[in-house]
Amino acid sequence: MSEKALNTRLLPEIQPMLRLSFSMRLQKIGLNPLLLTGLLLLALVVLAAIGAPLLTPYNPIEQSLNELFIPPLSPHHILGTDNFGRDVWSRIVYSTRLDLQIGLISVLFPFAFGSLMGIATGYLGGRLDTLFMRVVDVLMAFPFLILVVAIMSILGPGLTNLYIAVGIVGWIPYARIARGETLAKRHLEYVEAARTTGCSTARIMLRHILPNVIAPGLIYVFTGMVLAILTGATLSFLGLGAQPPTPEWGAMIADGREFLLIAWWITALPGLALLVVGVALSLIGDGLAERR
Repeated sequence: MSEKALNTRLLPEIQPMLRLSFSMRLQKIGLNPLLLTGLLLLALVVLAAIGAPLLTPYNPIEQSLNELFIPPLSPHHILGTDNFGRDVWSRIVYSTRLDLQIGLISVLFPFAFGSLMGIATGYLGGRLDTLFMRVVDVLMAFPFLILVVAIMSILGPGLTNLYIAVGIVGWIPYARIARGETLAKRHLEYVEAARTTGCSTARIMLRHILPNVIAPGLIYVFTGMVLAILTGATLSFLGLGAQPPTPEWGAMIADGREFLLIAWWITALPGLALLVVGVALSLIGDGLAERR
């Protein structure tokens, strides 16, 4: 059998091995396809947010009443214009900054506070843990979005009140995760050793338990960011989040809902951007969970 014929015959058998080898190389450096795809998508989104002034020559809030409802792929407006003549591409790119900011800020306090509360109640137990679980049970009885909308209706619209509302409600999952991990680890050998050597309770919780229970909470941070961004978009859609003319994906979707039949792109394209960011963060969370 000739060498060419042998190579042709073996090629279908070798290709799966090559693909497996590439996947194994990714696993060896601590990555997997889900994590790598999510990181690449998120990197593109972050670069778009950072380079927004360089990616578009238009002001995202400047109106041009002579250029209403220009469709996508037009010479000067690649994604068209909206009902005020504003460039849709500019508004989507600049919205990326705000929505990533909402996602990041909205999880920082809930993650820190919830993790510390979960570790404290899980380690100390007793009445504190009982009281904590009753509060959590009450808050868990209501849907997350309903509680946020109720708080926003009291505080009023605006981004600052959005961060406060999400912070008041968003710490619960992190606290539950940290508490469960702490309950599983508070009687392990290294904790007992620290206790017998005279370490204070605060030192045991912060020095010995925290580093060993924080990983699941960090993984959930990416899911929390997706939830926060979707919540911010929903509140903006309802008029409780970012206020006009600030470009924000939820507000853009709300602006275009009256013109779906004549200008679908005003609503569809911000929705697509929201989907891409949500998928990127979800893939990162899933990839980290698999790696763990």
